[in-house]
Amino acid sequence: MNHLTIHEIETISQIKAETNKKNLDNISRTDAYFAYFKKNSDIIWSFLASMVSRNGGWNMCDLEGHVFREILEPKTRKELFLTFERANWLIFHDVYPQLLIYQYSTKIKRPMFHLLPYFKCSEFIQKEWEKYWREGDRERLTTALIINEQNVIHTPVILHPVYKKRVFQSWIFNIQDWLHFSCVLLPTCGGELYGASVNGFKSLSKRINLGKRLARILTHPRLFPFFFEFANKTPHTGSRSDYEQYFKTKTNRKTPILRATFPLIEHNHYEYQDWSKKKVISPAWLHFPARHRHPIHLTDWYFEKSNQLDLMLALHKASHVKKI
Repeated sequence: MNHLTIHEIETISQIKAETNKKNLDNISRTDAYFAYFKKNSDIIWSFLASMVSRNGGWNMCDLEGHVFREILEPKTRKELFLTFERANWLIFHDVYPQLLIYQYSTKIKRPMFHLLPYFKCSEFIQKEWEKYWREGDRERLTTALIINEQNVIHTPVILHPVYKKRVFQSWIFNIQDWLHFSCVLLPTCGGELYGASVNGFKSLSKRINLGKRLARILTHPRLFPFFFEFANKTPHTGSRSDYEQYFKTKTNRKTPILRATFPLIEHNHYEYQDWSKKKVISPAWLHFPARHRHPIHLTDWYFEKSNQLDLMLALHKASHVKKI
């Protein structure tokens, strides 16, 4: 750090402390992303991240809800939870310093992106922040952040031998993938749900494409105010009742809240490698617009999926009764 001023060294240390403080669990990360967006409304990715993080929280809490507690062994549920948590944690650990450095740059009115290497950010995303500072292309920055974060989790989570074997090759993961339960929902206070689902979560390009599709839905001029109202008005607890409370048809489904269900996880750091030094950036990732092949209005779809889950539980119970 011999090229840095004392003030820059202090800034790096403050940013690291702030990132660690906000990277405690899914709730603190979700809230940090949204609070950041309210201060820096040009960084659309941060709002998107808060909405995707809400979904991560619901997915975690679903594992301890009435269906998966019956269907899955405690060990499997724990492994699925740790997979969600690890991916969430890694993304925040990587991206939050980038967001704070951008915020600092806007405050002092000069770019401070030369500090990014001290947070082990990829060369790809460093160049993209510099480009954004010069050109102000919001859509490109949103896409670049989606590309970066999906690459950040690809090797340490998706390709990690333990997660790969126990989670991504497990029957429950594959049935979820097949049934499109792995869906990112964007709710409104009017009880409507929008969003898109992931089929082929293990594919890096499919996850990037999903991120681009979600960004497009989120920023739709007619829908954006409704999503913002929901995020602003609805504290994130991790329970599905956060958005089911707005449904016109009341559901009696109970999913637990995150902080009453899961402990805080101490994450071990990993040997970081810059993904962008080894990988060619696909032009399709950066330059091809996302296409919606399926409807984005998912309210009816959601009820249908909930019924399928209940059916899955009923079949599971019936098969166990027969064995007895």
